[in-house]
Amino acid sequence: MKQLPHSVEAEQAVLGSILFDPQCVPEVIDKLRPDDFYLRQNREIYETIYSMFNYSLTIDPVTVLENMKQHGYYTDQSRSYLLQLIDITPTAANVKEYIDIIKDKTLLRRVAETAGDLTEMIHQGTDTGQDILEAAEQRIYAIRQGRSSRGLTPISDVLFDVYDRLSELAASDSAVPGLSTGLKDLDRAISGLNKSDLILLAARPGMGKTSMALNILLDAGKKSGKKVAFFSLEMSREQLALRLIASECFIDNKKLVTGKLTEEDWESVAAAADSLSRSTILIDDDSTVTVADINAKCRRVEDLGLVVIDYLQLMQSAGGKSRSGDNRQQIVSDISRSLKIMAKELNVPVLCLSQLSRANEGRTDKRPMLSDLRESGAIEQDADIVLFLYRDGYYNKDSENPNEAECIIAKNRHGETGTVYLQWQPQFTTFSDMEWQHSEY
Repeated sequence: MKQLPHSVEAEQAVLGSILFDPQCVPEVIDKLRPDDFYLRQNREIYETIYSMFNYSLTIDPVTVLENMKQHGYYTDQSRSYLLQLIDITPTAANVKEYIDIIKDKTLLRRVAETAGDLTEMIHQGTDTGQDILEAAEQRIYAIRQGRSSRGLTPISDVLFDVYDRLSELAASDSAVPGLSTGLKDLDRAISGLNKSDLILLAARPGMGKTSMALNILLDAGKKSGKKVAFFSLEMSREQLALRLIASECFIDNKKLVTGKLTEEDWESVAAAADSLSRSTILIDDDSTVTVADINAKCRRVEDLGLVVIDYLQLMQSAGGKSRSGDNRQQIVSDISRSLKIMAKELNVPVLCLSQLSRANEGRTDKRPMLSDLRESGAIEQDADIVLFLYRDGYYNKDSENPNEAECIIAKNRHGETGTVYLQWQPQFTTFSDMEWQHSEY
């Protein structure tokens, strides 16, 4: 049987380095997992060391041998093999290089396994070319992200990641753990936009859904240091750029649409355009896009921080011909489920806009409720956070503050539900915190 790529010498050198100089254990543990070792004997020794490290036990040849007995890994050759490992290791100073060799061989094995699985799928003949392409992209992306696309993970591995995340949060100056929305009150209520979350922003037409999404996009694109992607199924790239300029330079939207700009306005537009061109905003205005398309495009973006989709009901199901008989509710359920899976896989927040049904129009209190979500059910279930936008001034012309907007947090997996009050600025098509005044800037 043909063996998969591996390096006996590098595996032995890493284990020898650990036994020779236990100071290098944290560095090795941080970079290598037990399944990075191809040879069973080496993997069992490393598994023992890995477990001992988790329990803060002293690591040396004697204690490792004792723990191997407890794990059931001890054989007659174990003692002589450990001493041999120390003998053949030239120096523990080069442990980084040995780790790199092992990781490269692991990568080659993962690619080879994936290629084998894909070939097997093709020979079975039950999947379409599109299905196999999607599976290939998914598996290769998982390898690129440094994780295996299958298999159970020991809780000890997960705890390492949790500790890293807590350390990262403790060292951060930011008041919220996730990406900021640019609206302080909303950030405090939902803890910002967090990785792998599906955030649903829903409202009736004319409430400012797209404006709110562009607000968030602009803030993240300028301040997060990461790339942010906007998929617009409704507006063209030019319309979106115009809206972003209006938000950025505080020029009345009507002026921008008609082009009736003063000399001063032109200077503001130029400054806004310059600021926007230095941001990391990516725009896609393909109106026939599916979740699979979005996923494939986002996988190719290095250092992605946020995905925004405008809006859910305009998306097509990637189900193909076999799904043509499904009702719209089933299609939307599939889309929302796929979006949640995509958010987890890309490990970024996905902000998806959604239409609301007309049910609220018939009620005295026209504030939206979860049951108003168009083709509801699954959307409500899949989303981690559901936000509704409501402006009393839209329905009630005698409203005391026609530009007061309510952001209703109807579902929140990270905290409480409630209402955040925002200021709607129709001339700039933006939202701001209640205490914000343009004159402050």
